[in-house]
Amino acid sequence: MSEVVTPAQVEAKLKSLSKELDSCHEDLVKAEYRYYHTKAQYEISMAETRLALTKQSAPNGKNYTVGEREDMAIIANREKHIEMAEVDALVRAARANAQRIRAQVDIARSVGTSVRTSMEII
Repeated sequence: MSEVVTPAQVEAKLKSLSKELDSCHEDLVKAEYRYYHTKAQYEISMAETRLALTKQSAPNGKNYTVGEREDMAIIANREKHIEMAEVDALVRAARANAQRIRAQVDIARSVGTSVRTSMEII
């Protein structure tokens, strides 16, 4: 059985979604800031580690390869590497949430249009 939706209910839903979208946007701004701050720290730390490793030789006396230095730098900065992955996931989730709310707004608008059209027919 379908429930009758009134224009007032559609308007209330759109107002609610507007507030939710504002809150979501604030969360996304904070997540983006944290991401780029963390990324800068991570890249600086990785560069410092790679540069320090260029002055070292492998146990066999040869220089480390670029790949070996990169792997060693990641291991040396594992906490920052994990933090980067976490903040990246946080930003992706915030973006997905914003998209979810936008989709709900589009649906509510369509329902509102349908309700108005139905009321004009009656």
